[in-house]
Amino acid sequence: MLQLTKRTEYGLIALIHLADRGGVVVSVREIGESYPVPRRLLAEVLKDLARAGLVESQRGATGGYTLTRPADRITLGDVVAALEGAPLLTGCEGHDEHAGTACEVQPVCPIRSPLQRLREGLWRLLERTTLQSLSTPGVLLEFDGRSARIPSTLPGPALSERAPAQ
Repeated sequence: MLQLTKRTEYGLIALIHLADRGGVVVSVREIGESYPVPRRLLAEVLKDLARAGLVESQRGATGGYTLTRPADRITLGDVVAALEGAPLLTGCEGHDEHAGTACEVQPVCPIRSPLQRLREGLWRLLERTTLQSLSTPGVLLEFDGRSARIPSTLPGPALSERAPAQ
């Protein structure tokens, strides 16, 4: 149902790798050697993240990318907005009445308002989820002012357990 694009997945992988490296300039080649992701697409994604102000690029033989701010100040919402835009749950959210693509059910639609609230709640969750919380064991989630750490179901070591790249 809801799924991030490969571009966003690769962007998150790259951003967490940059956070791991703690301010060291990291090349696309290094990230590509650490993770089996297409380098060309990874380079495009990093350029988009640079345009969005999430990473800084440095040119030259020792060039690459660094985060523009700490991992606890970059949210999943920042990344999704930069690479995909706000998530849509229903077809009518993408319709433009002025372009002649209005939804014919909209005037009597029983799901538009509840799904709009769900979308807004999902977006708030994305805006509260930081790169730092993604890179620690379990993901910190907040609902109704309460937080919970959900055990990670992803294979592999947590950020703090990974060996630094050489």
